[in-house]
Amino acid sequence: EAETHAEEDRVRRETVETRNEAESLVFRTEKLIAENGDKLGDDVKAPVEESLASLKEALEGEDNDRVKTAMEDLNTKAGAMGQAMYAQAAAQQQSEAGESSDSASEEGSATSDSNDDDVVDAEIVDDEDGAAEGDENK
Repeated sequence: EAETHAEEDRVRRETVETRNEAESLVFRTEKLIAENGDKLGDDVKAPVEESLASLKEALEGEDNDRVKTAMEDLNTKAGAMGQAMYAQAAAQQQSEAGESSDSASEEGSATSDSNDDDVVDAEIVDDEDGAAEGDENK
């Protein structure tokens, strides 16, 4: 009897795994949009939200192939959104680095004298008596 139901079990397991993966993708994508939505333009966010709605709708039904197709679509569009976020963050970081290096060079010339007070120039000198005592203990 187990052999006759093996194919059914495999299909059922695959369906459950696909649905779990899809629900996880929905959760992660919604969280990503909620946390970063204000940083994203509507031109990037809108296609992802459409695919997200399509996947949620597919999850309400029983068609596993439709769920898989909607997942692939959402993954593609969410990947594009991730790339846009990465590019935006890199551009922002680069502009901030440019601003901070400009302000640092201006501050560096004005405050270089005051920073010298914190620097301690020291030289390490071995105590010959201490080294001799260490040699005697060997």
